[in-house]
Amino acid sequence: MTDETPERTAHLAAADGAVIRADDVVAGYFPGVNILNGADLYCQPGELVGIIGPNGAGKSTLVKAMFGLVTVSSGTVRLEGEDVTNMRADQLVRRGIGYVPQTNNVFPTLTIEENLEMGCYQAPKKFSERFSFVTDLFPKLGERRKQRAGSLSGGERQMVAMGRALMMDPAVLFLDEPSAGLSPVLQDEVFVQIRKINRAGVSVVMVEQNARRCLQVCDRGYVLDQGRSAYTGSGKDLADDPKVIELYLGTLGKKAG
Repeated sequence: MTDETPERTAHLAAADGAVIRADDVVAGYFPGVNILNGADLYCQPGELVGIIGPNGAGKSTLVKAMFGLVTVSSGTVRLEGEDVTNMRADQLVRRGIGYVPQTNNVFPTLTIEENLEMGCYQAPKKFSERFSFVTDLFPKLGERRKQRAGSLSGGERQMVAMGRALMMDPAVLFLDEPSAGLSPVLQDEVFVQIRKINRAGVSVVMVEQNARRCLQVCDRGYVLDQGRSAYTGSGKDLADDPKVIELYLGTLGKKAG
């Protein structure tokens, strides 16, 4: 158990009422080999929260641990006040978490419409209502509903993947490196879509390798380092913080300029 530092005391106080929160999470892919070493995170209703940090810092692992894909050996994950630590991913989807993995996030042989149907397979009666919501948000998906996902560009596939995750009307959406592998123009398009989702009332937690761009669009950010939350603050404050710039943005943000 970690010591009660002023930072942790502040985290616990600020996390009150959060839609999703991770407290002092220790987790890894193999027993005794921890990637996360006491990570903290919270997202309040309506927030867009970004997670940045160097390679191997545990960014994706933290999201996967909160989504039941990596075993948490100590610490807790709470969704709207309920302890959901190590709950199965399908149960978490039913309770209100959407998750978009970095790769293999669409069914390429299925149409856009069929991909969205897969998004609410646990509640098929919701399909019509949620399809309207998603296609109002992303009209292109409605216009091309019969097109196979495998024929889409990387940015369009990302839109389908996010749309599918929204089909169960999640309280919070987890995005794992949504701009990875995309051209700068398509990256910008994806970030615009993410803000659109957030403004539609969905809380978002986003792991992102494009650190500068992430901090520009998020309400609040976390810098993970060696499996811990090294810094947190508003996107603007982190982007302007000399320590964050020197230690992380110098390399992480070069692509964004």
